[in-house]
Amino acid sequence: MADDHDPYNDPEMRYGSYVVGSFPKEFGRYVGDGEENLAGAEDNNLPRILLMGLRRSGKSSIQKVVFHKMAPNETLFLESTNKIVKDDLSGSSFVKFQIWDFPGQIDYFDSQFDADVIFGNCGALIFVIDSQDDYSEALNRLNTTVIKAHKVNPDIKFEVFIHKVDGLSDDHKIEVQRDIHQRATGDLEDASLESIHLSFYLTSIYDHSIFEAFSKVVQKLIRHLGTLENLLNIFNSNSGIEKSFLFDVCSKIYVATDSSPVDMITYELCCDMLDVVIDISCIYGLQEDREGSVYDQRSTSIIQLNNSTVLYLKEVNRFIALVAILRENSYEKRGLIDYNFHCLRKALQQIGMNSNKYPYYHNNVKVLELDKQ
Repeated sequence: MADDHDPYNDPEMRYGSYVVGSFPKEFGRYVGDGEENLAGAEDNNLPRILLMGLRRSGKSSIQKVVFHKMAPNETLFLESTNKIVKDDLSGSSFVKFQIWDFPGQIDYFDSQFDADVIFGNCGALIFVIDSQDDYSEALNRLNTTVIKAHKVNPDIKFEVFIHKVDGLSDDHKIEVQRDIHQRATGDLEDASLESIHLSFYLTSIYDHSIFEAFSKVVQKLIRHLGTLENLLNIFNSNSGIEKSFLFDVCSKIYVATDSSPVDMITYELCCDMLDVVIDISCIYGLQEDREGSVYDQRSTSIIQLNNSTVLYLKEVNRFIALVAILRENSYEKRGLIDYNFHCLRKALQQIGMNSNKYPYYHNNVKVLELDKQ
């Protein structure tokens, strides 16, 4: 990894300076940012998301931008990964998994590595393809990886990030996606593995597409996603809200949303609101002794736009926030919305606390009793 000076590791700067758009290190969201050898890859039972692909395809840049708030332009100075890099994202009620970033030059199906250890507890495998390079070799590696990983663990979700599309025109993006989709699925059909499903995403670290794609991947690992969606639907219908998200505040991944389609502009607005709230909180939210968290149970924000739209943010728990979009005339019933949110938060916290005893809540949203006027 890059050897640049990290201000977060400087004890003199740890509390006195924050990078704009990021959390202070003591926020405690991600456990571990170390590099570990593949040979000793046995960890706890958290589900894993594996980042794989050829060298220089952008895997480490994705990890740094999404989970460590690195500015996209700073990823130009990252060195090629030569060891597995793991991040433990287990601090939230709804998002508990590990990210493993694999070096592109290593054959992880070599006999010296234990494929059962690598893929046995894998929830999703993300294969990153550089759209601006010749991707024939990448497609061959993708095909080999999918076939062998599927033999070890048939339950893996296979996701393909067609990356670095910021340098392509809209027509070229569509053409590249169609070509990769046809060739990748065709290779699986030739191997009589039509049952394996590949999902494809156009991504770039220079816009919100990488956060959107990672959101879709993470949601597939959330066991109670359908119930979270139903809770948000009820909250929306009883509060006059047009769209709502449950965000992982640190990464800007949305772990759930209501059943209405996600509009990219709406999602970007919500992400920008999160950035504003955290940036201002890092400046004004800490106590005089610089202790405490910049995001807590008192965190809330209301932003009124000039097109009669209101953005509404409320803290759900230490790492999750509700961000909703509504019209000004609906916001006139602020008391009703706040009360309904209180009911929603209580239900979400019960789901989180009873994650191992969830059958009572599964497909049963009567736990949420809201007022409606």
